[in-house]
Amino acid sequence: MNGKIIGSVIVLSGIIAGAALYYLQVYGFYETVEAGEVQLVSVVSDEPEPIPFDNFEAIDADSSPIRYRACFTTELSLSLLSETYVGLDGAAPRNAPGWFDCFDAEAIGAELNAGTALLFLSEKNIDFGVDRVVAITDDGRGYVWHELNDCGEKAYDGTIVGEECPRRDTE
Repeated sequence: MNGKIIGSVIVLSGIIAGAALYYLQVYGFYETVEAGEVQLVSVVSDEPEPIPFDNFEAIDADSSPIRYRACFTTELSLSLLSETYVGLDGAAPRNAPGWFDCFDAEAIGAELNAGTALLFLSEKNIDFGVDRVVAITDDGRGYVWHELNDCGEKAYDGTIVGEECPRRDTE
């Protein structure tokens, strides 16, 4: 009889811990970003400049610098954007929680691969080793996420960072 009680307690504890872990990963740490700004780095000034946008939705979490996701729309054409702002290659969108409906990483990646969307730098080193990137489709839908840059990849895989990387804040 004691074995059944102990076994039940262990199974029940595992179920509760699993449910709590799932909730915290998918829902718990995310917060809605109330006000946002969409910026792209100018080819001329090499500084972020705001662009006009509508329908902005964003989420973020303090638990990781790469959890930021945002969606928006813009009237600017891809040809104007590509002539005015710094483009990027190779960044792939990270998955967003399933409940954040506007951000579908697989569909965004397919548009980038098909050439119906272009990728731009929004802000370099928004956090140590992390850049903010923006993908904009030819029909004006835009998506924002954070991507590890070379310094971030080195820092997080244990490679010696080197002098070319900015100084890391240690709080």
